[in-house]
Amino acid sequence: MFRRTLMGAAAAVALAMPIKAQAADIVDTAVSAGSFTTLVAAVQAAGLVDTLKGNGPFTVFAPTDEAFAALPEGTVESLLLPENKDKLVEILTYHVVPAKVMSGDIAGKRAKVLTVQGDRLSVIAKNGVRVNGADVVQADIEASNGVIHVVDEVILPE
Repeated sequence: MFRRTLMGAAAAVALAMPIKAQAADIVDTAVSAGSFTTLVAAVQAAGLVDTLKGNGPFTVFAPTDEAFAALPEGTVESLLLPENKDKLVEILTYHVVPAKVMSGDIAGKRAKVLTVQGDRLSVIAKNGVRVNGADVVQADIEASNGVIHVVDEVILPE
């Protein structure tokens, strides 16, 4: 009898507890934010959706729609053309680090971090965070497979 009562009480407690929702992945997090429509379109055109929905972990320095709009006129439209896919992939993967790096991990430091594209980004985390000259305007947006840091510029490989 005691065992049944204990099991019943445990089941009741378990059912009464709220279910924690699974965090969205990098792509779904960007989509739901609403300020990355150009980035999401570019990720789709580059064929990188499945990669960024993968296990990761990833750190994405995500340019806002305003950052893309600041590029010279016609740049985004040109990059989205199928014949420019390789260049688009190069630019987008330059914004991705194959590790989860939270702002607290680099606070007060300077680092050269390797990107998925193969080159390194210069990260300076003294008095805010700058990545190759772009300011991180919002940090530590966690996703199930990494983290997004919002940047105010599209970071172009040299």
